[in-house]
Amino acid sequence: MPFNYTKCFVTVGTTRFDLLAEFITSQPILHALKQIGCKEITFQIGNSGIDPGEYEKEGIKLHLYRFKDSIQEDINKADLVISHAGAGSCLEALDANKPLLVVVNEDLMDNHQLELAEQLQVGGHLYYCTCDTLESTLGAVDFSLLTPFPKPNSSLFVKYLDDVLKVKNCME
Repeated sequence: MPFNYTKCFVTVGTTRFDLLAEFITSQPILHALKQIGCKEITFQIGNSGIDPGEYEKEGIKLHLYRFKDSIQEDINKADLVISHAGAGSCLEALDANKPLLVVVNEDLMDNHQLELAEQLQVGGHLYYCTCDTLESTLGAVDFSLLTPFPKPNSSLFVKYLDDVLKVKNCME
């Protein structure tokens, strides 16, 4: 039986991503989320043009808010994270080892977000889509196939510095 993604966290970051805000709260997307077990969505809407508040729609509880100091707690509580393609949001979700679906804002195609999403999908760390393909992507992907994002290894940096600077261990 596939994993139930009971609690979903959605973030648009600090910008305005009206299309994602509208799609997430639409009947087809809520139905697709319900199909994978979603019962509750916490949604950081940023400056998007929808109103914050507590709602229930299509049998799913929605908690929408604009901003808070940190979204880390919301990420940690989630079974699935759906995010814009901002580097900070992506890395926070990946660092928390959460299944991640990135929705690329096509209005920002002149920036780095699509490239970041593509590279992280090639590495098997997340899936990405656009608003137009969000519904079909939710129905098609298997989040259990994602590979955890590697944790930083500071010893590699230290070894690199030792090699480059020819530093000898002072303890010898």
